[in-house]
Amino acid sequence: MPAKNSARKSKKTAGEKLREKEDPKIIAQKIRRIGEEIVGDINKHKDPEFVTQQRGRGNVEFDEKDKLLTLGDKTTTRNFLNIGHARKFMQTMIVSAKTHEYLEENKTAAIREIYYELKHTIGGSKENTFEEQTESDGVIVDLEHAVNSIREKLNLHANPKGTLYGDITLRDRKHNNDTFNAGKLGRGGWSIMSRVEPEEIEILKVDANYVLVIETEAMYERLVEEDFAKKNRAILVSTGGQAARGTRRLIHRLHMEAKLPVYMFTDGDPYGWYIYSVIKQGSMALAAHSDLLAVPGAKYIGMTLDDVETYELKNVTERMKEGDIKRAKEMLEYPWFQNSEWQRQLKKALSEKIRIEQQALANKSLSFVADEYLPKKIKAKDFLP
Repeated sequence: MPAKNSARKSKKTAGEKLREKEDPKIIAQKIRRIGEEIVGDINKHKDPEFVTQQRGRGNVEFDEKDKLLTLGDKTTTRNFLNIGHARKFMQTMIVSAKTHEYLEENKTAAIREIYYELKHTIGGSKENTFEEQTESDGVIVDLEHAVNSIREKLNLHANPKGTLYGDITLRDRKHNNDTFNAGKLGRGGWSIMSRVEPEEIEILKVDANYVLVIETEAMYERLVEEDFAKKNRAILVSTGGQAARGTRRLIHRLHMEAKLPVYMFTDGDPYGWYIYSVIKQGSMALAAHSDLLAVPGAKYIGMTLDDVETYELKNVTERMKEGDIKRAKEMLEYPWFQNSEWQRQLKKALSEKIRIEQQALANKSLSFVADEYLPKKIKAKDFLP
């Protein structure tokens, strides 16, 4: 554990830049230091304490220089002898011990598995270690922040979501060093795993001009069927809605390691635009890890409300719902949407109260999106920032 009162700051340091390369041994050492410091407190007859970063919107900042959401400087301390902290302190210790064990034994576990593995009734009492998974999930996040890492590097993962397709060759170093090309696995492509750290999934070769991130599975399948990846030398990534952590991590790695530009293609509505912003700037929930998950250089390719006029799609728009309107008003105030292009787009949405889905392009023809819409926009660099 970092020294007391030394939880990770929001600004990047030289140490933070090394986070990408931290292997399981380094993470295990950090967790071990947590235990050593707490045992040291006990031996000194001091109240043991655990320090982590304070979460929540009140501690989230937007770094104008790096164009990333970051977690601020506020920390929270948990003391064992504080009756209000004791239960959470106990939970933190058993989760820390178990993750250290996973790292030492080179095992991985789903966050659902660690919950069940540690759930039991404490001897001599009727008290359970955990009542619900939300308790263990929260402790895992606290531990992530305390060791300045992501849970994937703690050998923990959630359910995977996302698909990869294109001329990219990967090696699964955890499974017999299996080597495969994501463009030769059939139309379904490769189901992106929750944990895609370099020590597990190695990017061997990429033959592409850019990464196209697609919000909906249906549009992803359309582009695969139209052979878009091959014709345009593109890597296709489907997020299936809001991108899972593993998918965000892989997109980040493709941008950083393969030096590929990232273009985002979502529905033309506030929720689609917010999905784009999470890929680009990071999310409030994971602000501490934006430097490992986000792609500040990402560009937005569509859909926009301008497309409704340009491609004569007025007859296939839909009315915005109350949730869309509320989200658009919130986004107008976000620092990362304070530019003329996005302000105009959001105000237009609130004024016209319409939204346009990716699949609406099928109104022109099924192949229109692959043959006309995307290639022309990319060639003309018709992007939003």
